[in-house]
Amino acid sequence: MTRPTIQTMFVAMMLSATGGANAQSPNTLTPADKIYGLSKFWQEVNYNFVYFDKIDKAKWDEAYQKLIVSVPQTRNDYEYYRELQKFCASLKDGHTNVYFPPGIEQMTTNFGEYRLFLQNIDNKAIVVRTNASKKDEIPVGSEIVEVNGKPTANYIAEQVAPYISSSTDYILRDWGTRDLIKGLEGDAYQVKIKKPKGNVVSLTLTHQKTKEQEVYPAFEPEQELLEFKWLPNGIAYVALNSFDDAKIDSLFIRKLPELYKAKGLIMDLRNNGGGSTEIGTAILKYLTNDKLLYGSKSRSRLHIGAYKAWGASIEPKDTVAGKKEWGFTKQEALKSYKITRGNFYHEFDYSGDTIKLTDQRIVVPTALLIGHYTASAAEDFLIAAASQKHMIKMGENSFGSTGQPLSFPLPGGGSARVCTKQDTYPDGREFVGYGIKPDVEIKPTLNDFLAKRDPVMLAATKYLRTKVK
Repeated sequence: MTRPTIQTMFVAMMLSATGGANAQSPNTLTPADKIYGLSKFWQEVNYNFVYFDKIDKAKWDEAYQKLIVSVPQTRNDYEYYRELQKFCASLKDGHTNVYFPPGIEQMTTNFGEYRLFLQNIDNKAIVVRTNASKKDEIPVGSEIVEVNGKPTANYIAEQVAPYISSSTDYILRDWGTRDLIKGLEGDAYQVKIKKPKGNVVSLTLTHQKTKEQEVYPAFEPEQELLEFKWLPNGIAYVALNSFDDAKIDSLFIRKLPELYKAKGLIMDLRNNGGGSTEIGTAILKYLTNDKLLYGSKSRSRLHIGAYKAWGASIEPKDTVAGKKEWGFTKQEALKSYKITRGNFYHEFDYSGDTIKLTDQRIVVPTALLIGHYTASAAEDFLIAAASQKHMIKMGENSFGSTGQPLSFPLPGGGSARVCTKQDTYPDGREFVGYGIKPDVEIKPTLNDFLAKRDPVMLAATKYLRTKVK
């Protein structure tokens, strides 16, 4: 009998430790399915991705060609979709994503006898919640400092971040921390955890269902669509937690009789992941005396086949002088040139949104609380509010991604979407990829978290107290 080599034993151990579950994943896709799904995504990006001008097209096509060879060899549907997600993540856009089929379920917090919830605080992977029986063994505030023999930051950069579609570096860090030890049932991780008092412990965490239901700290009550409360000094607090449900507009209108009494206003958008821009605008109209609201300016790529064909023979000099032998003006030559290269755009009609309210407005000193998860339509809300001098933004940069995704199915029940619309400030300034910056930046710290202190709320109430005397 042939004895196993050191290398084959090592491979076997690795499969047992981290790949055994992977090997048990559904394997329903044929090589043709896999190439078709890859090609479908590549094609939709080439035709419709609005930020196509920002990517290195040669590297994009080179990556596609390599995947044509490698994706048919993936062992199962999970490995295949991971490759698509990595390909997608190279576009660095939060509204361009690849999603697993329903049959592939990853675990994030469940490790059998352990349950760990992680959050990026002070650029560290902090344990913010555990199952109740482990609250003393792994105290809240502990930090995961090493995963599978690598410092946490290195592990995220090499093993986690390459699969995350994000427009901003800080969301990449947030989600990289959240997904630090995410995997399939049976996947195992060797971790080192530094406790608040400084001692370090090592654990092997293997994904499996945690039977214990109780967690510490207990889960917060489910957020309501709109939250309202009075604070001292006549300051009203309103949390707008989503623009995905038009019901929030009617909920806000019902609060108007009370809000008219407010001397100051806090509008909390930190947990608003977006939805419909029109839903948010319907609320914003009550918070200004202006007759016009100027929201984001938009454009989308325009493709015309004949111009693309002509553009293949257009040189840069023709875009200045025209191509006289064809009867092309410089405008026609430039159009052809840009369409061939995927960076010619349809500019959507732009004008202010006329406000036709007869109701009383609420124009008082207002603090808009924003953060990393103020996203999409909530960012459009901030763009439209940018000219309001009685408003101040406090907190952290917003999510930094919005637009109109084109969604389509992929083989095996998965799906993808590609961002087709670019939104900017009215003057053309970009916020996608950067986030909308607060006027007053406040970054919650680990000490704030441990003390259950909300420094953004504290700063907002302190600021408004000076305005409502």
